Amino acid sequence: MEYLEIAFKISPLQPASDILIAELDAMEFESFVEQEDGLIAYVQKDIFDLNALEEIYLFQQKEFDITWTSKTVKQQNWNAEWEKSFKPILVQDKCMVRAPFHEKQKVTYDIIIEPKMSFGTGHHETTFMMLSHILDYDFTGKSVLDMGCGTGVLAILAEMRGATDLEAIDIDNWCYLNSLENAERNNCNKITVKEGDASLLGNKNYDVILANINRNILLKDIPTYVSCLNKGGALFLSGFYLEDLEMISSKCEATGLQFEKKLDKNNWVAAKYVF
Repeated sequence: MEYLEIAFKISPLQPASDILIAELDAMEFESFVEQEDGLIAYVQKDIFDLNALEEIYLFQQKEFDITWTSKTVKQQNWNAEWEKSFKPILVQDKCMVRAPFHEKQKVTYDIIIEPKMSFGTGHHETTFMMLSHILDYDFTGKSVLDMGCGTGVLAILAEMRGATDLEAIDIDNWCYLNSLENAERNNCNKITVKEGDASLLGNKNYDVILANINRNILLKDIPTYVSCLNKGGALFLSGFYLEDLEMISSKCEATGLQFEKKLDKNNWVAAKYVF
């Protein structure tokens, strides 16, 4: 059987990559390989017309630059190919994010993630830095919101670090289901996973809010986050570039937050704000 291998170049990468995966999944695509600058997707050649790509909603959005090329390939063991490309991630020599098929190592926090089509394996700079922030913060007894949770990896580490009441929310159904699976896989029983966006945030307040999304969504939702943040709480934000930090900080400061510190890696930023 022959397959179409379609390589997408995407800028900015997130959340476009996640959205594109969801759209392609609905079009009978069978496998995806996430890359630093885009995505490779596979679909059976005899059931897919390349012209159908013109109907993808994401391609009509001017905020993303997406190009693609295609070629025909023979059927492969997609799981084996994925396993070869997925490597465990070690953060601060304390936290390892690995797949079920990786050998367990002696680390303080061992997180098993079956990412499938969800964002948040630790490979991307933003997830890696958010995990670093979590390792540096005392979560003991804290209530936590993981907004745009992807695989749920941030909420999982926060529970391992002592958080006692956690909510993980993502607008994508696949991420919602994947977060449920990963929370169970890591024996986390204090995480409630919900499907939706910031409109789900009602009267509940949190000691810590984690949001690794993108600049435009953050700018829109920062006031909502702050309205749900307890005094003395912390807001950790990522998913944007270094040149966007001033804009993000200005929005936070206008709502009463103070910038405390940042991490940056390959021009990506993860910043901490306190209330």
